[in-house]
Amino acid sequence: MAEAHRAAFEWPVRVYWEDTDAGGIVFYANYLKYFERARTEWLRSLGISQQALRQSSGGMFVVSQTEVRYLRPARLDDELRVSAALTQVGRGSLHLQQQAWLISDKSVLCEATIRLGWVDALSLKPSRIPALVLQQLQASP
Repeated sequence: MAEAHRAAFEWPVRVYWEDTDAGGIVFYANYLKYFERARTEWLRSLGISQQALRQSSGGMFVVSQTEVRYLRPARLDDELRVSAALTQVGRGSLHLQQQAWLISDKSVLCEATIRLGWVDALSLKPSRIPALVLQQLQASP
């Protein structure tokens, strides 16, 4: 697997009522949703639409592993930035480093290492990432 050192893509997120738990803080699983949105928008910024990719190639990315550290809570109405940075590229998987931080003081709230695997969309069996997609990922800044 080749290492990739890319600048982190950033996506803004505001914490809504629906994101919080009874204690008024972001429910821990919602950070995974924020990370998913940032990854999707990162791919879009590279010209990769996941739906179009699935239709044209018959494959798709799936999360195969996560490691998450929760450092501080986010609260209702907080403005966050969520990043996605590609760290490794393989024939059938990608590794990304992701963070969510509070815009007001730049404190990191949550960080994760995410592994995405490429699978056949029908059988869900592991497969190789299409060469065109690998080229787009490796050509990105």
